This record gives sequence, structure tokens and C-alpha cells, in this order.
Amino acid sequence: MLESLRDFTQSMPEALQWVGVMLISAIPFVESILGSALGVVAGVPVVVAIAAAVVGNALSMALVVQIAHLTRSRVRRGASQEHKELSPRRQRILRLSERFGVPGVSLFGQWVLPSQLTAPLLVSVGASRGWVILWQVAGITLWGVVFGTLAHLGYTAVA
Repeated sequence: MLESLRDFTQSMPEALQWVGVMLISAIPFVESILGSALGVVAGVPVVVAIAAAVVGNALSMALVVQIAHLTRSRVRRGASQEHKELSPRRQRILRLSERFGVPGVSLFGQWVLPSQLTAPLLVSVGASRGWVILWQVAGITLWGVVFGTLAHLGYTAVA
């Protein structure tokens, strides 16, 4: 699969390969972590690969956060005042967010679940949409820079 994504990026005209990096980084589980590394391996300049991976991942995450926020708002408006039981997954996210806060879950949650799942789950259990987006972008940027840089260092050491 990773070869296919790299080949997808390389198949684009050189001036548009950053668009390929941006598109593949919007895919859950690929994100900025693998997107930046794949961009470097595909021959995109390291700074451009990291920036495109971060933007692609951040845009897709922000879109699902907005959808989660709108859905939660509509459900809360239409719901009766009685308290409903949370699903086990939401209970776990709630416990994690209470223990580590939105910053901790956003920065390190990407090692467990993609940001496109973690972020809307945080919003669905009541975290502020803006706060979630801010910290998710910080995490997306952090891991994109780390893995893009590692890929660059490893790739240039081999070449």
C-alpha cells in the first residue's frame, strides 16, 4: 500500500507532487506521519513534503471535527433532558481526555487512533471544537516534522 501511495505521488507532474502528498495525508492512518515520509521518499523537497502533509491531514481532521460538532449540536437540541449512557468507546475517550486533557490526547492519541477519529470523538464527548482543532494541528505538525525529518535524514544517508 505504501508503495502505491508513493507511486501515486511520483506519477504526478513534479510541480504538483505536493498535492499528492497533501491528498495521501488526508487518509486516516496515513496522516502527516507517513505522508511527510512518503513525500520525502517520492522526491518532494523535505520542507514542502512536511508542509503539504500537515495541511492535508489538518484539513481532513478539521472537516470531521466540524461535522462532529454540528451533529452533536443537532442531537443535543433534539434530545430529551434525560441522561443517556455513553458507548464504551466514548467512555474511554472521556476518561483519557479527563486524565491527559485535550492537549495530551491530541499530541499522543495519534499513536493509537488517527486524528480523523480522535478529534471528533473528543468533540462528541464535549470538548471545545476550537481547542480540539488547535491541539490536533499541533500534534499533526509535531509528528509530521519529526517523521519527515527522520525520513529525510535516513533517505539522504542511504543515497
